[in-house]
Amino acid sequence: MRAVLTWRDKAEQCVYDLAFKPDGTQLILAAGNRLLVYDTSDGTLLQPLKGHKDTVYCVAYAKDGKRFASGSADKSVIIWTSKLEGILKYTHNDSIQCVSYNPVTHQLASCSSSDFGLWSPEQKSVSKHKSSSKITCCSWTNDGQYLALGMLSGIVSIRSKNGEEKVKVERPGGSLSPIWSICWNPSREEHNDILAVADWGQKLSFYQLSGKQIGKDRSLNFDPCCLSYFTKGEYILLGGSDKQVSLFTKDGVRLGTVGEQNSWVWTCKVKPDSNYVVVGCQDGTISFYQLIFSTVHGLYKDRYAYRDSMTDVIVQHLITEQKVRIKCKELVKKIAIYKNRLAIQLPEKILIYELYSDDSLDMRYRVKEKIVRKFECNLLVVCADHIILCQEKRLQCLSFSAVRAREWQMESLIRYIKVIGGPPGREGLLVGLKNGQILKIFVDSLFAIVLLKQATAVRCLDMSASRNKLAVVDENDTCLVYDIHTKELLFQEPNANSVAWNTQCEDMLCFSGGGYLNIKASTFPVHQQKLQGFVVGYNGSRIFCLHAFSMSAVEVPQSAPMYQYLDRKMFREAYQIACLGVTDTDWRELAMEALEGLEFETAKKAFTRVQDLRYLELINSIEERKKRGETNNDLFLADVFSYQGKFHEAAKLYKRSGHENLALDMYTDLRMFEYAKDFLGSGDPKETKMLITKQADWARNINEPKAAVEMYISAGEHGKAIEISGDHGWVDTLIDIARKLDKAEREPLLMCAHYFKKLDNPGYAAETYLKIGDLKSLVHLHVETQRWDEAFALGEKHPEFKDDIYVPYAQWLAENDRFEEAQKAFRKAGRQGEAVRVLEQLTHNAVVESRFNDAAYYYWMLSVHCLGIARDPAQKDVMLGKFHHFQHLAELYHGYHAIQRYTEEPFSFHLPETLFNISRFLLHSLTKDTPLGISKVNTLFTLAKQSKALGAYKLARHAYDKLQGLQTPARFQKSIELGSLTIRSKPFHDSEELVPLCYRCSTNNPLLNNLGNVCINCRQPFVFSASSYEVLHLVEFYLEEGITDEEAVSLIDLEAPRHKRESKWQEIASNTSQTLRLDEPLDSMGDDDPFTAKLSFEQGGLEFVPVVVNRSVLRSMSRRDVLIKRWPPPLRWQYFRSLLPDASITMCPSCFQMFHAEDYELLALQHTCCPYCRRRVDDPSP
Repeated sequence: MRAVLTWRDKAEQCVYDLAFKPDGTQLILAAGNRLLVYDTSDGTLLQPLKGHKDTVYCVAYAKDGKRFASGSADKSVIIWTSKLEGILKYTHNDSIQCVSYNPVTHQLASCSSSDFGLWSPEQKSVSKHKSSSKITCCSWTNDGQYLALGMLSGIVSIRSKNGEEKVKVERPGGSLSPIWSICWNPSREEHNDILAVADWGQKLSFYQLSGKQIGKDRSLNFDPCCLSYFTKGEYILLGGSDKQVSLFTKDGVRLGTVGEQNSWVWTCKVKPDSNYVVVGCQDGTISFYQLIFSTVHGLYKDRYAYRDSMTDVIVQHLITEQKVRIKCKELVKKIAIYKNRLAIQLPEKILIYELYSDDSLDMRYRVKEKIVRKFECNLLVVCADHIILCQEKRLQCLSFSAVRAREWQMESLIRYIKVIGGPPGREGLLVGLKNGQILKIFVDSLFAIVLLKQATAVRCLDMSASRNKLAVVDENDTCLVYDIHTKELLFQEPNANSVAWNTQCEDMLCFSGGGYLNIKASTFPVHQQKLQGFVVGYNGSRIFCLHAFSMSAVEVPQSAPMYQYLDRKMFREAYQIACLGVTDTDWRELAMEALEGLEFETAKKAFTRVQDLRYLELINSIEERKKRGETNNDLFLADVFSYQGKFHEAAKLYKRSGHENLALDMYTDLRMFEYAKDFLGSGDPKETKMLITKQADWARNINEPKAAVEMYISAGEHGKAIEISGDHGWVDTLIDIARKLDKAEREPLLMCAHYFKKLDNPGYAAETYLKIGDLKSLVHLHVETQRWDEAFALGEKHPEFKDDIYVPYAQWLAENDRFEEAQKAFRKAGRQGEAVRVLEQLTHNAVVESRFNDAAYYYWMLSVHCLGIARDPAQKDVMLGKFHHFQHLAELYHGYHAIQRYTEEPFSFHLPETLFNISRFLLHSLTKDTPLGISKVNTLFTLAKQSKALGAYKLARHAYDKLQGLQTPARFQKSIELGSLTIRSKPFHDSEELVPLCYRCSTNNPLLNNLGNVCINCRQPFVFSASSYEVLHLVEFYLEEGITDEEAVSLIDLEAPRHKRESKWQEIASNTSQTLRLDEPLDSMGDDDPFTAKLSFEQGGLEFVPVVVNRSVLRSMSRRDVLIKRWPPPLRWQYFRSLLPDASITMCPSCFQMFHAEDYELLALQHTCCPYCRRRVDDPSP
């Protein structure tokens, strides 16, 4: 460590204190009664600050850099801004001794002879606390929680940030050892807060926050006036009565002097985050120094030792990256390392360490010898049994017991010294002098051997592994390489600052300089790559580089120098380079180049490295042939080329060596018949014939299937050609064969079609089947490949394949969840049973999934299917029963769909009257068994809610009573209980507007009818609207025996005119009014409609008596008033007469469901189809 003076200035008065601005740009000095502000870069006095009336004793800058404070003998404290403006002033009762800013809260502590104050910008007044003794110094902890006060009485008081005393430390000397300076360690890495204390008992001590002392007191031998830490807490500065500033470690070990002064040093500080130190003295001198910490280190092969924290030595294994720290607790001045020895020079002694074992990876050192003696030397070298001290021109060799063995005096200053190995006690030293002389000295010899002399001073030296070459870096940054024996300069390279030979390769060295690493092999051009630092070692493919204070091992591939040797056919040297570390690709390239150069030994080693057995077998066979006396290198090289795939070059060499037969064998073995023919040219016909014979044999064995197919086609063996092409998936070849074959050759064509199907080319297979006229196979092909359009087209032309097409099509549709289309396909194929089963499954799924609208539709479709099957007399009765059953279920599920949506979904799309009618319709229909999925609870719940809403309170009460006896879901219970209670407050009768009317007998029916959906009087079944479920004004009538449906329709269509009544209305007009009067006798009020007369017939018994009409009644009816359900046979048509002709009713021509005309039109617009059977509105078919 050395201190370099950057700038110096002289103030007129004593400099008692100073402070840096946190960014380090300004320095504030307390000199006399002024503050001096300096620029730290060049020592320029920026501005003196006047504000105090007496001597300024102290100054401190806040950590945030916004303000600083000064304290004076005039008992005042002034707060200044960073713009050097005074903004606040407050006073104490005595002179201010010290000030300090809290690093976190920026609270200011100001201490006087009798008290201390705490001030922050947030508070209006200063909080003051009495002190038992004069306070000389103060310091805050890093976290700003505690303030330490040093007192003239020898006491250190540690206070909280509120001023309360927490810990009191009493120094042994008491008032005879006044505390003059204290400071907390600013390091963030320390686990505990550590307080450094300097007193005028000439001691330096360290304490924990708890007041416990760390270690023993350190004697200073002077009165300390100032103490401060470096920014990171690694070093301490101390100055005082010894007129100098000393550098200490954080543990109190003295490291050296920063700068000697002419008077007492009252203050010294470190510039933040730097190695610059400023010193203020009694005589007003301000000195600004830069501390330069030199690198103290040593290297031997893969072990690197260096100084850390000035007092520790770290030994690093550069290969394994292991490190070991040796704590010396004194300043480490020099380090030397050699094999298992480590020498460390301390101020008063030299320690010699050795490894515990001979293991190359062992990192445990122990002290072997101590030389307790002070030495002054420039360089230190350690050997197995000696240490070598270098001082200017002199070299001294001492044993480990401090006995001087011998001494050498040089002609010039020694610039470089290095141990180059040798037996223990007889090691050789390589020495470079300033005058350019390079010597070799043996430890056991008095005589130095001059290796060579050059004109420029030596900066760095290294000797090659075999001691034949010497590399020198001179003061002009030139790397010069000499032959030691001939003293000849082999080559030189510019821009070098250090050089190292490869310890494993004689001809390789590397040197660094200008930010580049240069690798040179033999006399080849330099290979460069970027690298920062100094090269200090080169071992194999690793280069050891020192950058700043860290040593690193850099892996460098040796490919470039290896290829430089290969280009010059220097295979052995290239192999040596490759052994240092190259990639597998480089090894293979080396092996191939050596093999082509017929350097079999090198090639063998390289191929062994990449584990290529094929080439190793080749090399062994060539070596065996050489042993048998073969010497034709062309023949050997031809074998090599043939192995490498260079067949044409190999053939030329075979021909040149007179072995054409080997070239032919090579081509034929490789099935390169064209090349073989070219090679033969117009040669011997016998040879040509032999070649063709070999080709035929090869084709027969199908080693090359393409050629085999061509040969089989030319030979007419179509079956084998098709088999090979099919197995290899050659569709193009197969189609060529199929198109060339005659349609009579059925067997090979069928084989072609089979392979086309197998290779997923159905188009070609179809073409082939058409060629041979196999329509059945073509149908099966379309079905297997699911090409249904082609299959249907074929089925139209050939109806005999209908079952073969539609049954698989329906099964495929069913497998793909297209059930509706599947059942249509089954019907088309005549498989009514399968069609019904598919529909039944669809229906069941819809019910289970609560899709009741779909369930109604599917049940309607089922009923239609059953009606279709009922045409068969054998199944008529069963199927008609199923038809009526499915029709009934379809109506139930169609109605229940609205109930389910009302109870399950938050919003209803149906009117209350509709829900009311549907729930009554369902309850009347569910007199026996309840179908799957239909809930009586939901139906009754809907009925209760809508009855109450519409005023049918009696019915609502009945519904709620019924619900009380059923198991209801939890979500309904609260609503049901509430409804049951509230309905009691309503009248016990139903609104007359809701009572249904029988249009046959004009009887008012109860809202709940025990007979079901029929009139209680005439038993006439009600006809309901399929949308609103209101009772329609329709009465069903039956035809008299003997009247056919066609005759009935023709009679109705006649529309016989009725007797027109004369108008009995008389209009009487006067001047003031107009009067209309009806003049009609009472006996003419009767209705002359024959159908109405039939309705008024009184019902005698409990049985239902249908309305039966004869021809005259039919003739009297209007076509507009009659609706006919034209059921297909075996069902009879149903006839309905509208009793309110003006209220239009629409009937779906497909499902025969009745609707109010307005409702039907609205629903048709919404769904574009019938809401019941889903028949499209634009569908013309019934």
